[in-house]
Amino acid sequence: MEIEKIVTMQRAYYESQKTKSLNYRMNALNRLEQAILKWEKRIEEALNRDLNKSVFEAYMTEVGMTLAELRYTKKNLKQWMRDKRVKTPLAQFPAKSYVKSEPYGVVLIMSPWNYPFMLCMEPLIGALAAGNCCVLKPSNYSPNVSKVIKAMIEEVFPQKYVAVVEGGRKENQNLLEQKFDYIFFTGGIKVGKLVMAKAAEHLTPVTLELGGKSPCIVEKTANLKLAAKRLVFGKFLNAGQTCVAPDYLLVQKEVKKEFLQYVLYWIKKMYGNDGEYGQDYPKIINEKHFERICHLIEGEEVLVGGKANPDTLQIAPTVLNHVKWSAPVMQEEIFGPVLPVLEFTKIEEAEQFVKERPKPLALYLFTQDKSVEKRITEGLSYGGGCVNDTIIHLATSYMGFGGVGESGMGNYHGKESFETFSHRKSMIKKYNWFDNPVRYVPYKKTKERILRMFLK
Repeated sequence: MEIEKIVTMQRAYYESQKTKSLNYRMNALNRLEQAILKWEKRIEEALNRDLNKSVFEAYMTEVGMTLAELRYTKKNLKQWMRDKRVKTPLAQFPAKSYVKSEPYGVVLIMSPWNYPFMLCMEPLIGALAAGNCCVLKPSNYSPNVSKVIKAMIEEVFPQKYVAVVEGGRKENQNLLEQKFDYIFFTGGIKVGKLVMAKAAEHLTPVTLELGGKSPCIVEKTANLKLAAKRLVFGKFLNAGQTCVAPDYLLVQKEVKKEFLQYVLYWIKKMYGNDGEYGQDYPKIINEKHFERICHLIEGEEVLVGGKANPDTLQIAPTVLNHVKWSAPVMQEEIFGPVLPVLEFTKIEEAEQFVKERPKPLALYLFTQDKSVEKRITEGLSYGGGCVNDTIIHLATSYMGFGGVGESGMGNYHGKESFETFSHRKSMIKKYNWFDNPVRYVPYKKTKERILRMFLK
């Protein structure tokens, strides 16, 4: 069906008011949950074909997280939908004030290829919970997952409520020409700017979940062995193709040698000897990105890894030592299993390194010094992060996730998803049993005195 017809059909369905009731929203979420459970094996098979993800990793990072988000949303939706009473100023007496959440209408969700199922479904959960109709646009870089999503959604929902549009650049451009009531985009900074520019033509609000070079700072008081273990997990999960993966390491000079020994130990422990990663190790999504990442390794001092297999599109977990800020690997988000290592002498240097660059989506700090923790977490601006761990701050429905500056705008997960896809109307209901005459002309001195008393 043509994109224009889908949007027109969804707008008519939204105007019917059917999607707004609690029962309708809950039924939609229940049907989505049942569909995911039914299609789970096919979803995992598609993730394996597109990214070589193991069943364990597919469930841990995609299917399981999606189901957890669904169940959390269902548990709390009734409460989120309630009108929120707020105080009424004395000058407005007698009245009650409240905030009412309403759906935006017809929303567009554009998802990426690195976590192609979870990053499509989790925004959809928020959109449906908020009462919207929705058009989903999965990435054509993960075609197998895209096909499964389309088939699953079409089995569960009519297109007038939720529709999936497949395709590449042409379809993306066509979608962005339409007037949506909200656009949710997850992807790179370059495309994010294009999405925002097109949205501006219709004054459409947007959430942009982008990325950037997320630093990992290891300070001398850190538990080095545990820090290295958690860094290796977060960096090489999904072969580094994670928007919040630690992009580069800033390690204090006096513990650098010891820390890197632990990093090499854990890489060998988790992935085997150099270049002998197991069959469950994910692949790079396509040849274009494979070649781009390989070029970033060229000319650098490889401490471990560096081997690449063009037949399987796999790149071994790689650590680069003595990297300079001017190196190509430091000029773009790596989005692959390559970890550049830089050093600092004093924590002030690490703080300045990060401050001089675009605000990252995530920041990770390993330290046991509370003053260092306070300095970095309060002194630097970034989307979110962890102290003494990596990436797990996004694996929760109890707080929002999002970027700041060039790493994005807006938040989602849990209640934040509901609020992202809802417009909050400020309302005052005025009672008729008394009408304060002060605000009406003619204005007199006595009225002015009363007015100043009310507005103190």
